[in-house]
Amino acid sequence: MKKLKHEAELVKEAIRIGGVYMEKRGAGQFEATDSAGNKVTALYRLLVLDKLIQPLAKGEESEPNMKHKLALWISRQLPKGHPLLDE
Repeated sequence: MKKLKHEAELVKEAIRIGGVYMEKRGAGQFEATDSAGNKVTALYRLLVLDKLIQPLAKGEESEPNMKHKLALWISRQLPKGHPLLDE
């Protein structure tokens, strides 16, 4: 798995946008006291459930792998020319 250039920033953006998606979908909302790991897991599972991302293979559902999947997902949602997409 090749790490993306701005992966940490992409994950933060995925959590931000994913939180809005989660709220609009009626699946709940993130609280200020939720840990980043809990947010990543909840958002990953919601996107898999909604078939917006392909699930990881059995046994590979670790936090770093979920973060990578979220970074890939958000990188496809951002418009061309976005600063986080610079290579």
